[in-house]
Amino acid sequence: MLIIDAHQHFWNYQPDTHAWIDDSMKRLRHHFLPADLEPVLIENNVQGCIAVQASQTEAETDFLLKLAVEYPFIKAVVGWVDLRADQIQSRLEHYSQFQVIKGFRHILQAESPAYMLDAKFTRGIRALKNNFVYEILVFPQHLPAVLQLVKQFPEQRFIIDHLAKPNIRSGITKDWEKGMRAIAEYDHVFVKMSGMVTEADHQHWKQDDFKSYLDAMTNSFGVNRMIFGSDWPVCLLAATYQQVLEIMQNHFKSFSLLEQEKIFGLNAIEFYQLK
Repeated sequence: MLIIDAHQHFWNYQPDTHAWIDDSMKRLRHHFLPADLEPVLIENNVQGCIAVQASQTEAETDFLLKLAVEYPFIKAVVGWVDLRADQIQSRLEHYSQFQVIKGFRHILQAESPAYMLDAKFTRGIRALKNNFVYEILVFPQHLPAVLQLVKQFPEQRFIIDHLAKPNIRSGITKDWEKGMRAIAEYDHVFVKMSGMVTEADHQHWKQDDFKSYLDAMTNSFGVNRMIFGSDWPVCLLAATYQQVLEIMQNHFKSFSLLEQEKIFGLNAIEFYQLK
């Protein structure tokens, strides 16, 4: 079965650049590069991946672009560009010359919900003109603002990273599920099935911890708008790459082969317009 890992990161670790990697995440204070990931993908029968920004600079975007040129298993890049910049149109025109760059992301979870509804930000979303996807990285408290955002741009392809980070550790789901269900009514929004293990108890999670969240996403978005991602290397805080993949495979093993192929690969190919 074709598997595309639609969410992972690369970095040359630098304390200043990666200040978000605090003492609780010391495991990540290392370089993580394509040469580290490639054997892991091969071992798990994953045919390709999508590299997603971790730092908010255009230098990060250029770094990922360079890696994608060097390593063909990197099928796409989701970079960073300042959507609020006055020159956003020219920056997007610059990046449009690189076919491997399929979209952009800002770490909205670190901003107030109002940030994504600001006139400068929405002007930037409008400038994407569906030539690029936009990845939404938020916490559950941001979901009402996300709903307003996606309603404003019905032609723009959006994807919500990491299921919007529900608090799996606590099991509190009501507001998260309500927010995601409302957003799922808009069929130009997809959801990335990634980042779950790091929202669970890192040391004591079990397969059943994820069932209600995966069921909720299946019931809301359906198998045509769900996309698998590992969130490597961040996932290593709580699980191996194989364990992350097996959580998804175990949950969806009773689904038809076509449904599984969609979640693990075909939806990513369609959404990101992969070659």
